Amino acid sequence: MRTISYSEAINEALREEMQRDPGVFILGEDVGAMGGVFGVTAGLLEQFGPERVMDTPISEAGVIGAALGAAMMGLRPVAEIMFGDFLGCAGDQLINQVAKARYMSGGKARVPLTIRVTTGAPGAAAAQHSQSPESWFMNVPGLKIACPATPADAKGLLKAAIRGEDPVLFFEHKMLYAVKGPAPDGDHVVELGQARVAREGSDVTIIAIGGMLPRALQAAETLAARDRPISCEVIDPRTLVPLDLPTLVDSVKKTGRVVIAHEAHKRAGPGAEIAALLAEHAVDYLDSPIARVAAKNVPLPYAPALEQFVLPGAQDIVDAALRVMR
Repeated sequence: MRTISYSEAINEALREEMQRDPGVFILGEDVGAMGGVFGVTAGLLEQFGPERVMDTPISEAGVIGAALGAAMMGLRPVAEIMFGDFLGCAGDQLINQVAKARYMSGGKARVPLTIRVTTGAPGAAAAQHSQSPESWFMNVPGLKIACPATPADAKGLLKAAIRGEDPVLFFEHKMLYAVKGPAPDGDHVVELGQARVAREGSDVTIIAIGGMLPRALQAAETLAARDRPISCEVIDPRTLVPLDLPTLVDSVKKTGRVVIAHEAHKRAGPGAEIAALLAEHAVDYLDSPIARVAAKNVPLPYAPALEQFVLPGAQDIVDAALRVMR
């Protein structure tokens, strides 16, 4: 087990999958010569050449359309959308083509397409480069959605996505790229649809999505250090579609209280769907209303002080846990 960064884990997964399967290739804006705007694809152009690491024009619809065609013809493209905010530019390709191609062909057309997308606020990037758009696509059948929060899961889930037969939106939080953590050597694959218990506890279940996981673990430490300690079980769903509901329900059976934390806006965010599912499947075990911690329902401000006011943090999770404990 080594310690590597989140971005190194993604780079390693791409490199290993390109070595393993000649049908895997990368395309997107600045993925080649620049090595990606966040440096995640650095070195891959030099190793695999421009036929397998393709810099594209600035056209998200073109990137996704080309990747869809390649996937349907038997290749395994990994397309990069530089900022999640730009997924709207490829909306028709994603919603009406990528998500539906396999279904509308009666299963004859496979779509082994992975779309890497940056998500979340990197700090003072303003309203068009800071959004967390995961829930936009939870409403679209045919798309899988992964939100890795650790280097090990970034590598393992990306490998699983590339090897699968269905399109996967792979959301990488910008503020996690430099975060380091343990990652297994060798061919590490994490199946989509399996949540991970990041910290065991008995009083409150905290479901933390993507970049909120480190803040949830920080909140759990704060709550455990109180004069009257509160024991938090922290769960990382890892994927939103498919969602590992049994693991979430099992935790609720144990704790009776739930806090759901994500950086997306609160209204109709991922937490709304998870809360609804727990209300359907675990209401008999709940001793308190479900609490959601999320960004306020306003565009992301540019000013750092205002941005921090809008975004959720560890203290917000602490406050929510105290509320459900009452």
